Amino acid sequence: MKLALLSDLHANLRALRACLAHARQAGATRFAVLGDSVGYGPEPVAVLREVMALRDEGAVVLQGNHDEAACRPPAGDRTAEEVSSRWTHAQLAPAHRDWLAALPLTARVGDALLVHASAHEPARWEYVDRPALAQRCLDAAQATHGVRQVFCGHVHEQQLYYGGADGRLQAFTPVPGVPVPLAAHRGWVALVGSAGQPRDGDARAMYALLDVAQGRLAFHRVPYDHAGAAAAIRAAGLPEAFARRLERGR
Repeated sequence: MKLALLSDLHANLRALRACLAHARQAGATRFAVLGDSVGYGPEPVAVLREVMALRDEGAVVLQGNHDEAACRPPAGDRTAEEVSSRWTHAQLAPAHRDWLAALPLTARVGDALLVHASAHEPARWEYVDRPALAQRCLDAAQATHGVRQVFCGHVHEQQLYYGGADGRLQAFTPVPGVPVPLAAHRGWVALVGSAGQPRDGDARAMYALLDVAQGRLAFHRVPYDHAGAAAAIRAAGLPEAFARRLERGR
């Protein structure tokens, strides 16, 4: 089985479709969406249609913090994120909100745990952005689910934390398209990156492809029409900063 792992789609239909096409061409037979299907972007309904169709076909779909905010948006509009949550809430039908609200925070697939943010108190939406927090995530996954492999989104960058000789996690920055062997005896935490809103200075969409039989994980970058996606944000009247993020990749 080849499992395509996407996260942080952020209502970016162009990026989602580009990643799905790339994954299918690479032989993906199953999909997982690790949360934040909506938020920031201009096409929440269209993206949800695609994600709901994926789940009907057997995909794992998790809830992220922006999905939660779209269901229960804050009362104010002091920040761009609050504006986005309220705008997205208004675009979605009640059935869409109910579907998002019912999504799980975690899911186990084989010997791995999937989560949007961290296995340590998933509903707190903690960013796993350094080895100590990756270790806490891994320890929680082992304690609560009995696994030592975790896939996360939320951070909008691609990173792999793996167990070193002393058993503690170390950071490894992957090269796009180059498979990384995942030794079964080592614990690891993989951040699959953001399909819909990269923040590492590269505008290309991100996803990861796990070859279960071979025990290899490839982190991919996929070109897409990010200028068109930015134009759609502006046409929707969403904050200009969201459009610039897509153009700059940060």
